[in-house]
Amino acid sequence: MSLILNNSGQVNYEVEYGREGARTRMIHTSPMGVILKGHDLSRSLRFDRVEPVRQIDEQYELVHGKRRVCHNQAQAITFKFRNPEGLTLAIQARAYLDGVAFRYEIAGTISERLTVASEETGFALPPDARLWCAPSDKAGTYSPAYETYYESEMKVGTPAANQVGWSFPLLYRSADGNTWGLITEASLDDTYCGTRLSNTAENGIYRVAFPDPREGNGSYSEKPSSTLPWNTPWRVIVLGSLGTILESTLVTDVSPASKEADMSWIKPGRVAWSWWSDNPSPKSATKQKKFIDLAVQMGWEYVLVDANWTIMEDGNVNDVIRYAREQNIGTLLWYNSGGPHNIVTEKPRDCFTFGPVRNFELDWLAEKGVKGAKIDFFQSDKQDVIALYQGILRDAAQKKILVNFHGCTVPRGWERTYPNLMSMEAVRGEECYIFDGAYPRRAPVQNSILPFTRNAVGPMDYTPVGLTDNRYAHLTTWAHEIALPVVFESGWLHFADRAEAYLGLPEIPKQFLKEVPVTWDETRFVAGYPGQYVILARRHGGRWYLAGINSLEEKRSEKLTIPGWLEAGEHQLTIIRDGQTARSFNTDQRSVRAGDVLDVEFLPYGGFVGVIR
Repeated sequence: MSLILNNSGQVNYEVEYGREGARTRMIHTSPMGVILKGHDLSRSLRFDRVEPVRQIDEQYELVHGKRRVCHNQAQAITFKFRNPEGLTLAIQARAYLDGVAFRYEIAGTISERLTVASEETGFALPPDARLWCAPSDKAGTYSPAYETYYESEMKVGTPAANQVGWSFPLLYRSADGNTWGLITEASLDDTYCGTRLSNTAENGIYRVAFPDPREGNGSYSEKPSSTLPWNTPWRVIVLGSLGTILESTLVTDVSPASKEADMSWIKPGRVAWSWWSDNPSPKSATKQKKFIDLAVQMGWEYVLVDANWTIMEDGNVNDVIRYAREQNIGTLLWYNSGGPHNIVTEKPRDCFTFGPVRNFELDWLAEKGVKGAKIDFFQSDKQDVIALYQGILRDAAQKKILVNFHGCTVPRGWERTYPNLMSMEAVRGEECYIFDGAYPRRAPVQNSILPFTRNAVGPMDYTPVGLTDNRYAHLTTWAHEIALPVVFESGWLHFADRAEAYLGLPEIPKQFLKEVPVTWDETRFVAGYPGQYVILARRHGGRWYLAGINSLEEKRSEKLTIPGWLEAGEHQLTIIRDGQTARSFNTDQRSVRAGDVLDVEFLPYGGFVGVIR
């Protein structure tokens, strides 16, 4: 990454990737800077000084994610510039083996609160690049919620169909196909708003854009404000191969470390969930007890009681919590509490919106032994709503309550800072089999894009393994569905289907769902191309899990070499793949060694999963 100060006092940057003499320019000359109301920090700047290069070399652990132990290793440098009024714009930059990151620090003697009129940061993509990107949601009753479809291989400058911009993260490929980039943001806190990319790219430059003023029913300002000194979020560009993108932890690398001294109470896990198969079921204690029984039979840790549990028609939530506790199953409760701007009617409402009310509710959850809360319907990336997310995570951690956000923004590294954050939705997941007639056709393609985009930046509550049909019948095979708990990562894994769908499975697939973990010591890319197929491997303890899905309407054959990173000697492989029909399995168990070749045949929209012990 190089910085350029031009004759107008404007700072620009460029980014190249690769070895000396064989580098690919992945970001062409792009603008930097911030314009405050009444103070311009984007032009007429003069260079002040550069601080010495600083080496960052630390290890940290994640409770859940792509890997347990992460290595944050970078070279860090800070360039300082001044505007004519004496305000300082410090550009903090880090160079990693797998990308770059930068942010601004604004400093000066002004004591009053300042407001950003616009951020001038841009990303000039190679003109012949191809993009995988999702349009930002239009503001509405349930949006923005990062639930639009990813478009594949878009040309640079193509406007989003809804004209409101492009969401983070954005994936792109160089013209030669050898280098990939992923653009996103990280370390967002309550001093800034969540941002997106501009709708079009003038001269190939996508600019950072603020939330739509209509978000959150027009409540709050879309312009962030703060006192000085003031740090913006990190702008993150992951660079390398597709495997680099999928395996990178750069988003959490640049995020603040957790201050939680004791994490023993933070327990990811599998969740029995009734709402997908029976929307009114949270109003029935009898039906919730049936899913508690499912969790017991499958060895899962939790049950989620979803919307409208406060108006149960037989029994009450105390009966459910008590029954779950007797069965040694943890209870999770759903809340409609994304802010006072939301007009969604489901109950309970607003229990987490205001600090005193939130702490009263958290005390009640702790007293009842409830383990976590799923909080829904935020519908805005404005600074006030980002502050609500942060307040919920901080207060919940103090009460030892786990958190899952739905109807929410995209992850920005919060799971490192607040390890009680188990998952976030921000994806068009399997609940869309209920609402969207286009979803069955588009889901298979999305599923092989998501590991390189949305799930590459943080946990994703997709609620997979819908085997039976909901309102709109799925086209994915059973083996495709059963592979998704490994293909996707989430600290809470909500199984979508009804109890009978899982209990009636053949023994080997059912045993797999009983044992599949949600925490990973290691993740490795094996093969794939976004929108066509993906195969990856994850390790939990002494077991490797291989999983792959086919996104296309035709059969696919792959020859997989059992990875050389396995320990020497024989291993036991159990493989579950497509059967003769889309709704059947072919299972096999055999001994394998590193270097053995495994033939995998995918049906259209098919999949497989293998466990190597």
